[in-house]
Amino acid sequence: MDAASKALAEASPRSFEEFFPLYLAMHSHPMTRIFHFIGTALQLPIIIACFLSGWWWGLLAIPFVSYGLAWFSHFVFERNRPATWTSPWYSLLGDYKMVGLMLRGQLWR
Repeated sequence: MDAASKALAEASPRSFEEFFPLYLAMHSHPMTRIFHFIGTALQLPIIIACFLSGWWWGLLAIPFVSYGLAWFSHFVFERNRPATWTSPWYSLLGDYKMVGLMLRGQLWR
């Protein structure tokens, strides 16, 4: 287990405020953040396409696309375990918060 994943497992954060700094530490590689951004950004076009086509089964693609890209980046670039495995709900919130910070230009530096 890598240091960031181990720190998250040992810290067992009791709030999102405690969790988020650990989440960012697990997403320090720029490519990991880019893959998370792309996976999250693709959610809206998939929802719109399903709405316009009436093919609601297509919504099932969202977790595969989003998590597929995110997990790929963890294994290839970060070389750690996704936070989803330890804290799924905080991880989902962390992803949206991280992408929001990226959209505001606060994590691209």
